[in-house]
Amino acid sequence: MAKSILAVTMNPSVDISYPLERLQLNSVNRVTEVTKTAGGKGLNVARVLHQLNSPVVASGVLGGTIGQFIQKKLDETNIKHNFMPIDQESRNCIAILHDDMQQTELLETGPLLTDKDEANYLKHFKNSLDGISVVTISGSLPKGLSMELYAKMIEIASIKEIPVLLDSSGEPLKVSLSRKHKPFLIKPNQEEIAQLIAKPINDFVELQEVLATNPLFEGVEWVVISLGADGALVKHNTEFFRLTIPKIDVVNPVGSGDSTVAGLASAIATGADNVEVMKTGMTTGMLNTMEKKTGFINNDLFNEYYKKVTLKKLN
Repeated sequence: MAKSILAVTMNPSVDISYPLERLQLNSVNRVTEVTKTAGGKGLNVARVLHQLNSPVVASGVLGGTIGQFIQKKLDETNIKHNFMPIDQESRNCIAILHDDMQQTELLETGPLLTDKDEANYLKHFKNSLDGISVVTISGSLPKGLSMELYAKMIEIASIKEIPVLLDSSGEPLKVSLSRKHKPFLIKPNQEEIAQLIAKPINDFVELQEVLATNPLFEGVEWVVISLGADGALVKHNTEFFRLTIPKIDVVNPVGSGDSTVAGLASAIATGADNVEVMKTGMTTGMLNTMEKKTGFINNDLFNEYYKKVTLKKLN
């Protein structure tokens, strides 16, 4: 039986979308069309992996009626899941789409967890790794959990020789890069790299130099820097690559980074070569921007757009 990819979301949500012609403040706004989806970066990853026909299990922590709703939504699409239950309510995140494509977001912080919850989740995570080939960890941490949690999870997976793709930023990413057991792949943008080293990065040359010389990135096999419509800069061990994508009609760019992670994880899980890993990640990210739904790709278009991704070795 094929091994699965474990897609972790520690702070999942129900994403609620309210389209309004006009948002009227201090007044009643009636919404006729509401969409509610199981949200969170790791759940976008899980959805795209499922659409790529890659075996996937969604994990993290869930609680309350919102948690039940998220599990029901995953069941409806036949996505396997193995969340640790908590005694608090998971969160809602509301996006109001109004006044000619403006977007106002109301994001709940979510549950406040404890050291005991963290210790329990680490046990749950360790027990979830049987039959897993790759782990993806995406997004922010709920309040109360330590900034070391992702680093601890990476250590547990590394000891079992399971590669971890970490898509996070700030302190949890910095701590994970400061430990002996490092993530197999990280996917920051240029701004997040600048935050990590606490100084601005002005151009590509400087960015490559930082990635090549800063000890934080030593031992990280893959660093994928997304450049939006300009593709990506990728460091694989000591080699640098510039990936370029064709011009496309962007319908909804939200979740493209998560879709890229799904493509990368899918290719790594099947033992694909370096070129295929990079091109698969670029293709799935691109396909997501062409769809209205977040964390969604049309797999029928995969081969057509895969061929349009170009790659150039820089060193």
